[in-house]
Amino acid sequence: MKVTLALFAVFFSFLIQAQDAVDWQNGLISHLAGAWKLEGKVMGNDAHHDVQVDWVFNRQFLRIQEKTTTNAPASERRYDSVWYLGYDPISERYVLHLMDTFGARFSETLGYGIRDGNQIKFVFEYPDGPFHNTYRWNAEENTWQWLMEQKNKDGKWVPFADLKLTKARSPQ
Repeated sequence: MKVTLALFAVFFSFLIQAQDAVDWQNGLISHLAGAWKLEGKVMGNDAHHDVQVDWVFNRQFLRIQEKTTTNAPASERRYDSVWYLGYDPISERYVLHLMDTFGARFSETLGYGIRDGNQIKFVFEYPDGPFHNTYRWNAEENTWQWLMEQKNKDGKWVPFADLKLTKARSPQ
């Protein structure tokens, strides 16, 4: 009986400490939910992706599903990914977890982000060097820019990707 009560007390304490979903769902992050068309350059090559962003896990995370559009040029490298974006109120920072076609090696590293105005800059400390991914909201155009940079072998920050997300048109 004592063991059962102890287990119940531990379980109940986790429920009490669970993050309130409303704490971090600020105006900036809420703009990301929905369907988007992504276009731009990745490593100098054209990218055309469909992006679907939905709240998941009791609205604790945004799931960002990104995939090469079906009508992208045949020469375009195919890409498929799922990102999970959340917020840690204890550390007062965003967290971004990527799983994609490049495999588990790059999924080991979480990105941590800090908001500055209408942008969140994530830093990923990959084994082969740091990587920045900045999500920038443009309220006037109702668009997002995803700017990605990495350090080259000389220690200089160089562009990896510059992408623009525009709201996808609703099917007619």
